[in-house]
Amino acid sequence: MPEKKRAFGVIGLGNFGSTVAKELSRFGNHVIGIDIDEARVSAHADVLAQALIVDARDDAALKEAGLGECHAALVAMGSDLEASILSAINLKLVGVETIWAKARTKTHHRILSRLGVDRIIHPEVEVGQHIAQVLHNPLVRDYVSLGNGYHVVNFRIPKSLEGKTLSELPHNEKFNLRCIGVMRGTQYIGSDGEGCELARDDLLLLLGQRTDLRKFAASL
Repeated sequence: MPEKKRAFGVIGLGNFGSTVAKELSRFGNHVIGIDIDEARVSAHADVLAQALIVDARDDAALKEAGLGECHAALVAMGSDLEASILSAINLKLVGVETIWAKARTKTHHRILSRLGVDRIIHPEVEVGQHIAQVLHNPLVRDYVSLGNGYHVVNFRIPKSLEGKTLSELPHNEKFNLRCIGVMRGTQYIGSDGEGCELARDDLLLLLGQRTDLRKFAASL
């Protein structure tokens, strides 16, 4: 097995877990994917370093499968509350340093948090919020949450800003936003290019808090 920092375990090879496992593998990592469903495991046998039929509720089976050698593991099943909780507990027992887990309800989230899971995710909720935000404002092409209320937002340049330079935008003084730069096709123009005139297909990258970003978007 490769170095510990390059080994990942994914428990549950449904749509969510298999996507994460395949992407980690595509990045060149050693990925151990496990599931109790033989068909799911067989479907990933040629994609992952190891695809095994293992019941994650059995800590001895997890250890034998090599999960104890993984630096990080993801508990990707959320519908079976008992299996999810026992998997998280067993990953700790076998010595996995970092554990992520999928949660479906607030109660599930609280239990996983009490167990010391490092990060708890709600894929459907998070993706839904992301889509709603982008649909709500057609100028927002995409955004990334940085935590503590801060986001980096990718704005399409509206007609009202075409021909204006970065130095003419009111993002800093009026909206308390920081311009990271502009993407023009595949070319990145840094924030130091204040004399750059904005064109129709440019993408403006702004950093700030959600409320300030919303006010800026509403003003365009």
